[in-house]
Amino acid sequence: MSRPLKVIDADVHNEQDDAALVPYLPEPWRSRVAKSGVGYAGSGYYSPVGVMKKDAIPPGGGKAGSDPDLMVQQLVERYDVEYAVLTGVVYNISATHDPDFAAAICSAYNDFLMNEWLGRHPAFKGALAVSTLDPALAAREIDRVGSHPDIVEVIISSAARMPLGHRFYHPIYEAAARNGLPIAVHPGAEGAGSSTAPTSVGYPARYIEWHTNLSQTFMAHLVSIVTEGVFVKYPELKLVLVEGGVSWLPPLMWRLDKNYKALRSTVPWLTKLPSQYIREHCFLTTQPIEEPENPQHLIDLFNMFDAENMLLYSSDYPHWDFDDPGMILRKLSPEAKQKIFYDNAKKLYKL
Repeated sequence: MSRPLKVIDADVHNEQDDAALVPYLPEPWRSRVAKSGVGYAGSGYYSPVGVMKKDAIPPGGGKAGSDPDLMVQQLVERYDVEYAVLTGVVYNISATHDPDFAAAICSAYNDFLMNEWLGRHPAFKGALAVSTLDPALAAREIDRVGSHPDIVEVIISSAARMPLGHRFYHPIYEAAARNGLPIAVHPGAEGAGSSTAPTSVGYPARYIEWHTNLSQTFMAHLVSIVTEGVFVKYPELKLVLVEGGVSWLPPLMWRLDKNYKALRSTVPWLTKLPSQYIREHCFLTTQPIEEPENPQHLIDLFNMFDAENMLLYSSDYPHWDFDDPGMILRKLSPEAKQKIFYDNAKKLYKL
């Protein structure tokens, strides 16, 4: 199989048992987690294939993706990954209820990430996690951790109580911009805990519906972020939409531009077409990439939104729908592959 010469993986899930966070927690959270675990919500939908690749379970036991050495062997060395952005799973804590507990869990995870993952291998770079339940606490955490040399972005959950462009969330974006870090939005707990329903019409019955419809959440958040003027207020901020699909973006930009032409008086802070803000500030990760039967259809779609400058390769290791970098986007030009698999992430993350 062909493979890009260099790869930067923008979405790698390092996992940990709840007990691993206990040493990093103050009381009363330490006793709570030691006794009952973290308890943050998953999606609540049953998947017959599970969530994790079975071969990513460490030989000595534990969660898939929890062994740095096995990750190096299975991902970094096997696929010539120069950098792997560790996104964890703790962002799901935003689907719970207690903002102080959620902030404490994120801080503990960030310390765990810095002490026990970053530095274990030169390829490892980190996404610091914050909860969206209390943006002031999140901003404080970004300022605390954001200057670490191996932290390259801030990650939040797409499972939220309101669209992410709302001014309630702006302290998070201000802190990220202040620290020169992009914001990554990742799905995982839509419809669980205190977040809104996972689709625009409510709660589906099955995992296949939930998984397919995740793009709806990303569409709503992106329209909100653009029209609420986040990129006007924070002109240096970049946004990474992780694991939310790709093919929905061109028609969304067309529709938003069309509506803006008639309704621009409702968003007077926008001075350009919404699609221009999206092209200038946004990136999307490739996994899970939509793969039509005719590969040319995907190439045609990519040409509609400047994909070669907006996409970041991601494997989603160690999840069941992992994407081998040598098996996807094989019909793209070498120049486009170079940008998507390496150059775009290198520039965005200042690697």
